[in-house]
Amino acid sequence: MIIPEVKNKTSLPYVILGSGGIGFAVAKELEKQGKPFIVVDKDEVKVETLRDQDFEAIVGDIGDLKTLESLDIKKAVAILILSSDVEANKTALNYFKKVSPDTHVIVRALNPTNRDELENMGADFVILPSKVVANVVVRSLNRAESSMRARDLLKPLKKVGDGTLAIIVHDNPDPDAISSAMALKEIAKSIGVESKILYRGESGYQENKALINLLKIPLERIEKYSLEDFNKIALIEGSIPGVNNFLPKESEIGIIIDHHPADMEKVNAEYIDIRPNLGATATIMTKYLQELDIPIKKELATALIYGIRTDTNDFKRNTDPSDLTSAAFLYPLADHDILAQIETPPMSSDTLDVLGDAIKNRKIRGSYLISNVGFIRSRDSLAKAADYLLNLEAVSTVLVFGLSEDQIYISGRSKDIRLNLGDAMSRAFGEKNAGGHATSAGAQIPLGVFSETKDKQTLMRLAEEAVMKKFFSIVGVEEEEEA
Repeated sequence: MIIPEVKNKTSLPYVILGSGGIGFAVAKELEKQGKPFIVVDKDEVKVETLRDQDFEAIVGDIGDLKTLESLDIKKAVAILILSSDVEANKTALNYFKKVSPDTHVIVRALNPTNRDELENMGADFVILPSKVVANVVVRSLNRAESSMRARDLLKPLKKVGDGTLAIIVHDNPDPDAISSAMALKEIAKSIGVESKILYRGESGYQENKALINLLKIPLERIEKYSLEDFNKIALIEGSIPGVNNFLPKESEIGIIIDHHPADMEKVNAEYIDIRPNLGATATIMTKYLQELDIPIKKELATALIYGIRTDTNDFKRNTDPSDLTSAAFLYPLADHDILAQIETPPMSSDTLDVLGDAIKNRKIRGSYLISNVGFIRSRDSLAKAADYLLNLEAVSTVLVFGLSEDQIYISGRSKDIRLNLGDAMSRAFGEKNAGGHATSAGAQIPLGVFSETKDKQTLMRLAEEAVMKKFFSIVGVEEEEEA
């Protein structure tokens, strides 16, 4: 049997073996796309039905070599073996891989064992209908959940009424927190709710300053306001009042949105959305904007894609498929000229000093590196130093820490698959003071009585001894061991 001549010279014909539910559905879809094909089935009634719909179809048993040998597959771009007969499918696959090994062959499997067998026989792609159905169902459930979350988010926002929503980001906010706050502000605006983005501390990274300045992001310091000025509070990139934010511990929170792991028993708000599987809170906010069908302006898209990229370290750290799809959605909407300016700002002298101190003061125990950079003006430089030092040969985990008047700030990075750095730092320095993901974590530890020490060198030595002892005891490294 000869495959029909190709009318569209830019396309090649497809061969469908088996016209059951799956084969027929594929044939209909190929017809919609204008792709030529032929269907082979041993059921004469099915073949007649296909012909009545102007489909090319022939009667033949795909488990019979004579039928397979009668097919001219020289022009076939793909062969789809979709019958429910396991042995016939195996026979057809074995034949086509022998006579035309370069032709793409897709085969239907009935169970996981059959799938593995077909893959071992050389199938280019194996369809397991039960898994396909399960994936479709899960995607539908995810869409339903996403829609429900969007509706639920609007409920506390609408309660703000004619008042103002306080959108609180963590101290010294990073691009993920800043862009996520921008997104929530836009969502609130879409229903007529006024809001302000508030923070404490500094946004010290040169990239962060460029982000804020170039996109004209309306961040305001909390010192200008009282919390009593606001009808409701939203906490972005944080989950507990008073932990890395200026909120009093007893604050009533309306909305919490974050992607960092949290002890859910301690999290309390009208609306809570914490998704530790995602690499960035900006991904969560992008999904909300999509679900609520809110137009995303160029400035917001630029901020969100930068937030996703920085928190996932350009998709190399803690990255979920949703981070990738969100970035892909935002990409054509973003201003790439501004993005380039944000990503390549000049390095500040403070950052250069911290990086130099981190290199000079590094101490290595096995594959662990800890560096004390002394007193710092901005803790943002610690993360840059930790990222840089993680590139050192034979180093898998880095902690860089510095001191302010009353705090020890620690930034950690790890590429050790055996270590969950966020969990290790939380156990070493306390849940209230530390946390993060498996490969990226941080800590902010009160100096307590040590802050009264007048001699800075003594204070630095005491802090270093405490940090190294606590961390090494958790990861099981003898402190006196030298690399």
